[in-house]
Amino acid sequence: MILAPAGGEARVLCGQGGAPAGATIAHYKGLGLDLVPGTGPLAAAVPGAFDAWMLLLRDHGTKTLADVLKYAVGYAEHGHAPVERVGETVESVRQLFETEWTSSADVYLPGGEAPRVGRLFRNPALAATWKRLLAEVSGTAGREAQIEAARAVWRSGFIAEALVRQSGRPTMDTSGRRHEGTLTAADLASWSASYEAPATYDWNGWTVCKPGPWSQGPVLLQQLALLPPELPAHGSADYVHLLIEGCKLAMADREAWYGDAAEVPLAELLSDAYNAERRALIGDRASYELRPGAPGGRVPRLSARARVPATDGTGVGGGTGGAAEGGFNVLGVGEPTVARGPRPSVPGEPEVLADGATRGDTCHLDVVDRWGNMIAATPSGGWLQSNPVVPELGFPLGTRLQMAWLDEGLPSSLTPGRRPRTTLAPSLALRDGVPVLAFGTPGGDQQDQWQTHFFLTVALGARVRGGLDLQGAIDAPNWHNDSFPGSFYPRATRPGSVTVESRTDPAVVEELRRRGHDVEVGDAWSEGRLCAVARDPETGILSAAANPRGMQGYAVGR
Repeated sequence: MILAPAGGEARVLCGQGGAPAGATIAHYKGLGLDLVPGTGPLAAAVPGAFDAWMLLLRDHGTKTLADVLKYAVGYAEHGHAPVERVGETVESVRQLFETEWTSSADVYLPGGEAPRVGRLFRNPALAATWKRLLAEVSGTAGREAQIEAARAVWRSGFIAEALVRQSGRPTMDTSGRRHEGTLTAADLASWSASYEAPATYDWNGWTVCKPGPWSQGPVLLQQLALLPPELPAHGSADYVHLLIEGCKLAMADREAWYGDAAEVPLAELLSDAYNAERRALIGDRASYELRPGAPGGRVPRLSARARVPATDGTGVGGGTGGAAEGGFNVLGVGEPTVARGPRPSVPGEPEVLADGATRGDTCHLDVVDRWGNMIAATPSGGWLQSNPVVPELGFPLGTRLQMAWLDEGLPSSLTPGRRPRTTLAPSLALRDGVPVLAFGTPGGDQQDQWQTHFFLTVALGARVRGGLDLQGAIDAPNWHNDSFPGSFYPRATRPGSVTVESRTDPAVVEELRRRGHDVEVGDAWSEGRLCAVARDPETGILSAAANPRGMQGYAVGR
């Protein structure tokens, strides 16, 4: 998450845990793996989101832990109304749950029935976890002391013990085999969330803040740096082509240079001289090449699997997985809400496959208040198709380690203690040093494509009554491309591919195809899951907007 307290500086609060001490390339290679699996305990980093939320509550909140958790307890214990897609997703992995991940079946298929609209869905184990946590810290005096006690319970108490037990259970994953994880009590006890400075870039009077290059966040900044001083007409074929090709160059640099390494040459990657050279690579035709740059004269190096194409066949295609025991596929479950291949029947809004491979459960939340406090948060990782539910706790481990390569010596190589190069990248934008805009989206590799389009539409658009036209920018036809290795198993690429919404001007689509882009026209409302909040520093007026796609976004004021 990225936050800007009123009167303070923007900071990133990182809740992405690192790789466990036993998560070495040699260990995974010894298991016969060429990729980190997309599911199962081998894909689990040290769980860190809870600790980040606790730091946020301790340092910037006013409520007690009990005040905050009572809502989570209530929804888990008494139930909440699920949207239709929850039931569809559970049905798609029913066989996996009933034959392998039986603890997930206990939660999501009680009595053999999946969650459905019109019935409340309950998670008694999760409610019991939060109630026990509150009981264990209730004897600690003081708001902040109780929060610290809760952090300790997570790291070394009953929650940590259950997480370690789950990691040690042999679990079917995308390799088609059962594996145990590497998470230990020492891994949990030694990790904590942390604050850090954001990566920033100044563009046309705006300062855009992102998580650093251990994430994919600077990809948005690089796309801005690649823009020429004069832009083509917004929404024109020239404009869309320019942004697609700039994105390809930025994503290629992501693959070569980003990671939780000692040195990432971000200053050079964002420099005027470097981007002038890179901008010259953008021609009139679509590029099908993966072309990382050489910042400061450094020689780029990519994974040996960086150019593996997506293939028609099982699930997402192009991976080392296959049919698991019992005759069903257990392929990777990633965050993206857009399939990477084979091409879905409705591009841009695919069906949920039987392996759960095309849909994750990432969320995004933006908040601004009357005092000017602003935050953008993108929690994700423990979706129901990624790992079995920990039976004692009611939630699963995450799978972000699938974003690390099993090649030695890369910035994003699997390395104990290092964070995987995550796709999660919320955004803040400032004017004259004052935070005015927070935004973000689910979507995996699409996140910093959709966010770039949104930000430019806001920044270049006319103001509306009340300030920035957030809703118009969210509603505008959007697109994405897959001309780079995916962050999620099986990490395949679709060179030249572009998926656009059917509301895109047909003349623009035709011109993109003439230029060599492999264009798929998807559903009218399929690209983007954005939401945003803003505050006008002169008037104090607050505004918010939410995504209509999927009918799961909300803008709420009080």
